[in-house]
This record gives sequence, structure tokens and C-alpha cells, in this order.
Amino acid sequence: MEIIIQSYFITLLTLKLKHINQILFEKSFSMKKSILITFALAFSILLLAQKQFFKPEKLIETGVYYYPEAWNPDQWDRDFKKMSDMGFEFTHMAEFAWAQIEPTEGVYDFKWLDKAVELAAKHNLKVILCTPSATPPVWLTKKYPEVLVVKPDGQTAMHGTREQYSWSSLKYQELTEKVVEAMAKHYGNDKRIWGWQIDNEPSHYGTLDYNPSAQEAFRQWLKKKYQTIDALNQAWGTAFWSGLYSDFDQIEMPNAGRLISGIASPTSMVDMKRFNADACAAFISMQNKTLKENVSKSQFVTTNFMNNHSDVDPWRNKDLDFISYTMYPVAGYTNGVGNQGFRMGDPWLISFSNDFFRSVNGVTGVMELQPGQVNWGTYNPQPYPGAVHMWLWNAFAGGLDFICSYRFRQPLFGGEQFHYGMVGTDGITPLNGGEQYSQFMKEIRELRKLYVPNVPIPKEYAARKTALLYNVDNVWETTIQPQTSQWNERNHITKYYSCIKSLCAPVDIIDANKDLSSYPVVVIPAFQMVDRALIDKWKQYAENGGQLVISCRTGLKDHNGHFFEAPWADAITNLIGGKIVMNDMLGPNMKAKVAFDGKTYLWNIWGDILEPATGAETWATYADQFYAGKASVIHHKLGKGTVTYIGTDSNDGKLEEAVLKKVYETAGISTNELPEGVIVNWRDGFWIANNYSSSNVTLDIPQTSKIIFGTKDMSPAGVLVWK
Repeated sequence: MEIIIQSYFITLLTLKLKHINQILFEKSFSMKKSILITFALAFSILLLAQKQFFKPEKLIETGVYYYPEAWNPDQWDRDFKKMSDMGFEFTHMAEFAWAQIEPTEGVYDFKWLDKAVELAAKHNLKVILCTPSATPPVWLTKKYPEVLVVKPDGQTAMHGTREQYSWSSLKYQELTEKVVEAMAKHYGNDKRIWGWQIDNEPSHYGTLDYNPSAQEAFRQWLKKKYQTIDALNQAWGTAFWSGLYSDFDQIEMPNAGRLISGIASPTSMVDMKRFNADACAAFISMQNKTLKENVSKSQFVTTNFMNNHSDVDPWRNKDLDFISYTMYPVAGYTNGVGNQGFRMGDPWLISFSNDFFRSVNGVTGVMELQPGQVNWGTYNPQPYPGAVHMWLWNAFAGGLDFICSYRFRQPLFGGEQFHYGMVGTDGITPLNGGEQYSQFMKEIRELRKLYVPNVPIPKEYAARKTALLYNVDNVWETTIQPQTSQWNERNHITKYYSCIKSLCAPVDIIDANKDLSSYPVVVIPAFQMVDRALIDKWKQYAENGGQLVISCRTGLKDHNGHFFEAPWADAITNLIGGKIVMNDMLGPNMKAKVAFDGKTYLWNIWGDILEPATGAETWATYADQFYAGKASVIHHKLGKGTVTYIGTDSNDGKLEEAVLKKVYETAGISTNELPEGVIVNWRDGFWIANNYSSSNVTLDIPQTSKIIFGTKDMSPAGVLVWK
């Protein structure tokens, strides 16, 4: 029944999305209102179907990883009781336990896991089980060494790590399917099992796989995509450097480590990235299919991608009930805001992941949220006091349905001994992170008492709703040809996201195929590869009344990564209301200036020099270099809406934030400019503020507000919750 209901409303929603843009701008106000209500009802019922695994009145449920195979069975009951006493509502097991589940090929042992599930249920803990494909047992890799990843240097991966298997290996797929099927048949109708996680952080952790099976699968993938070798030669531009192929069998996966002088075909590298992401998605989908054929419809199926998913594409797994993510804000990779920011992480990080992963099927959760100090970073500082508590509330604020943490007990052996858990090395004493988790779970139980269903989103907040377009091909393509060592597509995208959030606007991160008509503002950062249909779609959005913001490096190439045989950036000239004359970039230690609204901003990463068309306004100009006085930002009206082109990539995002603020205000959309490092979100009738800055901040909230937790005077890592 759930599938029938979901299918019906997906069809209804698709029809509404297809025609709503035309209808909204052609019919009367009363008709618009009626259509919007119908659309909202259809979407709400669809979302309910997708949220069948979660109870709205719970708001969010919190759990923790446990590895019974690593601990004395005599301690299991004590540990599960401790979890429950601390406030956890579910636990997560079996992700790395293939050797225990299948000690020899075809022989399965579930007795130990049955006992663990039984004890978890005894203490009212639901269970998420994980398929164990991330860590093949030694009997498997010794008997079938052909399943292992072959690294770019030709070395074969070895036993003793994780994710060392090839997604393209038919033998590994076969063995994985068998163990997953055995688990699914054993636990598929067990009401104590809440759901399933497939694999763990599916990726090869930055390593590309050159296994012979992957090489052959890549060739077959290319044959399916291009059909003929002539079509591939044209797409790859193999006329350059004598790279012509006469047969698909001649093709090897491009390997940067073996190339002597540059990359002859950047498109071949992008295609390899596409293939790699498809192979990962297919491996996950294979397990999903096996599970769905054998488990109850009451058990969900997901997987947990890393938040920095550089070589895979989580959006390719829309067949899962939802996708989830892992999150470690503090591991020596960020400076954050202020002198203690390295202990709190970037303020946009968790919010971006919430909005990115929620975009698939409208549901998400964080499967691993940092519990405290970790062991694998460039350096591993202690998080700032209260930071874990802040991350939990930040995750809640993004509309998540569950939060899980890795892990309950700090390990005594293995490669992550220094990685904190909820309790320390004695297995009993809560660590700082564990105490903060307990505090959060206690607060959530209090918040549930105040929950009122179906509270409408505040009007001013909804009026700022912004779509941020994301396309993984552009991430890969600009990484291959960055033009400057400072260019990083993900950093560029997240900078724009951070600017939007600094104005207290809700964000949906969407792909280019999504309907845009429901968004007052759409931001398109560095969307380099386009086609005419996409440009026309953006043009229609603006003409119908939308506010379109486009950044540098947009519209330069087609989907094969070729420049158009036309004047530079000609594809978007009419859309943006001006020409891009040329671009410039400076050295890492150089800074140039842009003047905007009486202020000066620094830049050095990328600068498009613009020539506005008649009727377009110059909002910002370059203040130095040989093109001083030339336009940096232009803005023009297009139909009922506007288009703003930001040609400069600033160092700190201050220019972009100021321009975005002017876009909102020019359109009559109010903004709420937040102090640096402060994130504010609304969900289910509650406002949540998090202070990621290193300074005390006083937040300006309405005097009529009812504060539930925290105070308006927020210390670093402070949390404020109010209605």
C-alpha cells in the first residue's frame, strides 16, 4: 500500500512540477493560490510516504555504533544498558563483521549477532544492521585476489584495510550478494531491526581502481554511451596529440600517474569519474535490490556517504529509501571562524550536508557524527567545550530524522585507538562527547512535549527560500583543468552557500533538472558545462519573476567539456546582459581590489572582466590592474525578474555576500544578516541558532520569543532554541 500511495503522489507531483510554472504566471491570483495549496498537499502526502520509517512527534532519534565482535560477550548487556541509560534510542551493528558472519565461504554464523540484537531490544534500543561489504574477510581476498583494487601505480591492494575491493569485480558482487541475502533472510522480518545501512562510506578514499575488471567495465560503459568509436573520438577530442582510437579495446582508463606531459583529453578523465561514480552506485543498488527482495517494508535501506564525497556521487542512489552522511567537523582540516574555529569547524559544514543529502527523497540523517577527539586528521585537537552539543543541534536544525555517532566505546586496539567514543577505555566512564550527547537527548525529550504538528514556515523566512544548483560533473571537470592552483569548485559552491545562510535564508541544494518556479531566488555557482535547453530554462525562470544569480566560470563549455565555436561565453551573453571579455587570476600572495557600493573587496582567485549590454547596470568594478574601471558584477532586468552575474571570486566571500544581500533587497525580500560564524535555521516550529565563532555573540530575536534552551548572549559553541 505504501508503494502504491507513494507512486500515485510521485506521479501527481511530477505533473504539477511540469506545468506549475506556466500556470502560476498565466492564471489569476485565486487560481495560483488553489494550485499552490494542491501542490503543497501533494508534496506533504508524498513526504509522509517517504517518512514512513519516522514518527514526526519524535522530531529526531539518536543512536550510536556498537561492535559486539570486539568486546567480551559478558560486557554486552552492561554496554547496552549504559547506552539506554545515557538516552540513546537505537544502535548500529555489523558493518565490519563479515569475518564473524561468514567465517568460511558459504557458512554463516548469526548466533552471536542474534544475542546482541536480543540484548539491545531488552534495553529498548532499535537496531540498524549494516551489510559488511566494506571489509572482506581474509579467506575471501586470499581465495579470490582478483576482487581487489589495483592502485594507479599498479600495486594490488592487500588485506588489512577497508574498501579495498573493486566495485566492478563480478566475483565480489556475487559474494556480497550472497552474504547480504543471508543476512536479509535471517533478519528481514525481525521487528527489532529498524533499518539497514549498505556498506560503509562507499568510496575508495581517494584511490581510483585500475583492476582489469574495472578496465573492461569502463570500455563497456563507453560503448554503451557513445555507440561508435567515431563518436567517442569526437567527444574526447582525440585529434589532439595524435590520440585517435580505432577500437574500444584500445582504450585504457586514463591514469594521471603514467602520463608524461599533461592530459591529452580532459573529457576522458571526466568520463572515468562518471564511470567510477556509476560503478559505486550500481554496487550499492545491487545490495539494495537484494535487501528489498527479502526484508519487511517497515525496514528502511540507506547508506552513509562521506560529506566530502570527491570520487562518488550520492545523488546517483535515488533508489534507496534515503541517503545519509558522515560528519567530522574537527580533524585539523579547517580553521573555522576566529582563533578557536579549528575546534568547532566551518559554520556552514553541517548545514550544507543537511541540505545536500536531504535533496534525495526529502529525508536524511547523519549516520556518523563526531563524538569528540578523533585520530585520523592532519592533527586531532580536542573540540571546543560544547562543540559536540552544538553540532547535534545544528544537525537537528536541518530537518534530520536521526543522528548516529561512531562509536559507543573507545577501542582498545586497532587503527582507531585514539578515536573517542561515548565512554572511555574502561568501557564505563562517559567522555565529554558522551555527556554532551546525553544533554542533547534529554533536551530533545523536553522539546517533544512542545511539538505542534504542521506549524507553517514563517512567511519572511519562506520568502528567502533559495535554490543552489549543484552538478558533480562541473566539480570533476574544473578539478582536471582548474586554471589556478587556488581554484576549488567545492569551496566555491560552499562559499556561496555560506553567503546565503549568513542572510538567514533556507536553502535547497538541487540538480539542474529540478523545477525552479517555487524558489524566489536561484543561485548558480560556476556551472561551467551547459547546453541550450538549460540556458533557456534559466532564462524562463527569470522572465517569470525569479531572481537569478550566476557566478564566474558558468556557461563556458558543452557537456563534453568543449568550448563552443562562438565568441567567449556566448551561450550566456543574452542571459546575463553582457559579454565576458576575458578572465584573469592572480598568484596566491597577490591581492587585487573590487569596488562595490562604496566599499573595497579583495580577490585573487578568478576575475571575469565584463562589458554590460545596454540596459544592464554595473554594480561593481575592478579598482586596479590594467582593466581598472571595468565591470566585475552586472545586473539587469529580464522579463518580470532579474539576472545578476558575479564575475569575481573573492578571497573571503564578503563581496559575494554583499551582492547577494542587494539582490534580495532589490527584489523586496527582507534579509536577516547574521554575525559571522552564526547559523540560524527553523524547523517544526522552532528556531535554532548555533555560534561557530570564537567570540561571544548577542543574537537579536523578537521580544515576544519564548526561549527554550540557551540565552541570547551566546558564548562560542553556544546554542539557542526558541519559539
